[in-house]
Amino acid sequence: MTKPRPTIKQLRQWDRQHVWHPFTQMAEYEPLLIDRAGGCTLVDVEGHEYLDGVSSLWCNVHGHRHPALDAAIRRQLDKVAHVTSLGLSCPTMIELARRLVEIAPEGLGHVFFSDDGATAVEVAVKMAFQYWRQCARPRPEKTLYVALGEAYHGDTLGGVSVGGVARFHTMFEPLLFEVLRLTTPNPYHPPVGVSSEGLLEHCLGELEQVLRRHHERIAAMVIEPLIMHPAGYLRGVRKLTRKYDVLLIADEVAVGMGRTGRMFACEHEQVVPDLLCLAKGLTGGYLPLAATLATDEIYGAFLGQYAEGKTFFHGHTYGGNPLGAAVALATLDVFDEEQTLARLVPKIARLGEHLARITRLPEVGDARQCGMIGAIELVRDKETKAPFAWEEKRGVRVCQHALGRGVWVRPLGNVLVIMPPLAIAMDELDRICEAVEEGIGATSC
Repeated sequence: MTKPRPTIKQLRQWDRQHVWHPFTQMAEYEPLLIDRAGGCTLVDVEGHEYLDGVSSLWCNVHGHRHPALDAAIRRQLDKVAHVTSLGLSCPTMIELARRLVEIAPEGLGHVFFSDDGATAVEVAVKMAFQYWRQCARPRPEKTLYVALGEAYHGDTLGGVSVGGVARFHTMFEPLLFEVLRLTTPNPYHPPVGVSSEGLLEHCLGELEQVLRRHHERIAAMVIEPLIMHPAGYLRGVRKLTRKYDVLLIADEVAVGMGRTGRMFACEHEQVVPDLLCLAKGLTGGYLPLAATLATDEIYGAFLGQYAEGKTFFHGHTYGGNPLGAAVALATLDVFDEEQTLARLVPKIARLGEHLARITRLPEVGDARQCGMIGAIELVRDKETKAPFAWEEKRGVRVCQHALGRGVWVRPLGNVLVIMPPLAIAMDELDRICEAVEEGIGATSC
């Protein structure tokens, strides 16, 4: 006998009762159940439609239910759904590795597959640590990492250690390893006594002081390229890390795969990191898959005879999963066939026009943009930049208002993030920005 399908009421009840949602206070949680999607639109179980203003947490690239991506998964299902990468391989995984090497910044010739962004960063952190123990001139004293304040690099213990979001990470401080924390080069919040114009020189100077003093103990610096940084910062970081013999880990989990207007954010400043982390948009937002790309120099340090123990003893059950690899290959094909990056140019300009208008609102301290990434910072006082108290849930309230207008966006505290699929149409982009703008006005009363 076929068991009857649960009602919508039952689903909501079970969602509250059994599902523990991440970054969600479950005592206040109100279910929003998405049943299906198409293009840039999500549809809930009652048939209500919402524009996906954050790409289903920044990972959907070409829209939901893209025919080419759907077909790629179906074709792979007719071959094999899973092959472990621990001692085995499959053509799909190999082809994806080759494609990534071909399009990545030159010199990143080796690909280690894992599951998601946090694990891609965890892999890079561990690779850097082990590299210094078995490279041509071993430096086992290199155990420190450098990272920026307010950085987010995932929720594994390694990711949390190099992350700098106190609200998320303070609880776990006793579990974390030591990190040298630098000032975030944010032009809207420069250090006291530093102008926005002098920020680049100040922050690179601070980095050089840290490297000069501690470089013999520093394994790597971890950075998310471009976000909030003044032009030239990433290039300066690369120059200094090379000067002081420190590895550079570029976390492009969120900013890679076309988000900034180029395939990789590092390309904007012609930077080649030692390790490059990818996830999210790698599969177009379809399946969990991550990749950590490494240089020949790093890869070579792990080669040797079995008895030498130079193997990278790290691996994930689903790393390089054929279904994920198949849809990732299709995602790269769509970038080429649909000229996704070229078509972003007018969309990036339109987003900039909306942000320029929104920044004039009295509750908006700053509206910044990096390609197809928009961030609107809400403040209590525009002159002093005093923020709204976290407990006021000002960002949450704006997003709730937008939801009532058929737009799904999610805040980071008092910062509203607009990060739609790259396939977004102009009129859809307009609707997202206008709903957010209206929400800011409605919640200011």
